[in-house]
Amino acid sequence: MAWVYLMIAATFEMAWAIGLKYTDGFSKLWPSVLTIAAMIVSFHFLALAMKTLPVGTAYAVWTGTGAVGVAILGMFLFGESREVARILSITLIVAGVIGLKVFSGQAAA
Repeated sequence: MAWVYLMIAATFEMAWAIGLKYTDGFSKLWPSVLTIAAMIVSFHFLALAMKTLPVGTAYAVWTGTGAVGVAILGMFLFGESREVARILSITLIVAGVIGLKVFSGQAAA
């Protein structure tokens, strides 16, 4: 179940990171409220995952998965760069996350 919690946490991390763009420096009420709510949910599920997963693995997977998701969403939502080098770098992060999952010593969710 810890890996499920971690994926939920990463999904909400993506939501709050993208949400930050829409808050305009926390000057817009509803985007700010939703972003803060997503932060709380993300940290809650990260904390649940860390009950059983190693802290280094959980944190690295959370940040790596979130970073990949936000980078990809940024390409589609904000027209950010789709250069080959950037996509290869994202692929390396994915490989690292998979490696941490495979070699974490924890059973799958």
